Amino acid sequence: MEPEFYPLTLERWPDLVRLFGSRGACGGCWCMTPRLSSADYERGKGEGNRKALRDLVRRGREPGLLGYLAHEPVAWCSIEPREAFVRLANSRILKPVDERPVWSITCLFIHKDHRRQGLSVAALRAAVDHARERGAECVEGYPVEAKQDPMPPVFAYTGLASAFLHAGFEEVARRSPHRPILRIECNSPPPARRLRRKA
Repeated sequence: MEPEFYPLTLERWPDLVRLFGSRGACGGCWCMTPRLSSADYERGKGEGNRKALRDLVRRGREPGLLGYLAHEPVAWCSIEPREAFVRLANSRILKPVDERPVWSITCLFIHKDHRRQGLSVAALRAAVDHARERGAECVEGYPVEAKQDPMPPVFAYTGLASAFLHAGFEEVARRSPHRPILRIECNSPPPARRLRRKA
């Protein structure tokens, strides 16, 4: 069964809540870690971060894609233009590689019952389609290279480098031994469409 991916909207918000659960995917994050300063993130941890993400969606932002199998939400991929992510701007390791405008993938979350089934690669490809359709020149990811197998999910929320490479990304910089910066160009002919706009 092929997964289907859709941009997060208010109508799909309950599906994200089902996928993330009461802990907001991980320790009250609600995918706001890369979007807030450390202090703001800690102040909003839990309910505050949930509200902050929902407010982004309410204002018309599309902070990422939800992936479904048989109409059940099973995957999340956070993608927006790089400037949406405060933590990237303040990171020594993940500072810009060059002056090109890029879209950034900052989080991959797969339901525990569906990991190791290729959903990360499918989500990455759908994210590139999503960015391409919105005029992106290229998409970057900031994954980790696993130090152990399996790697605890809490340390792999940015995705594994192996998944990005399998999805066609290439390394463009590395300022830390286990944190490469990977990039894929959006000007090549798009693959078979994986992103759907309507259920």
